[in-house]
Amino acid sequence: MCDVKKYGEIYKEIIKLNAQDTLQLVLESETEDEKDFYEMIGDYLLQKKQQEVLERNTN
Repeated sequence: MCDVKKYGEIYKEIIKLNAQDTLQLVLESETEDEKDFYEMIGDYLLQKKQQEVLERNTN
């Protein structure tokens, strides 16, 4: 069984990243898998920001 609290804390740290942070992580990745992971995180965070902007503009 995984440590849910630990992963919850990791999630809280990840969602604090900005575009520059994720770009740095991608550029400094040591493996393709690591690069892909950080790119997915960056894409996810960008989509969340876009969703927030759309919601603000439609209200």
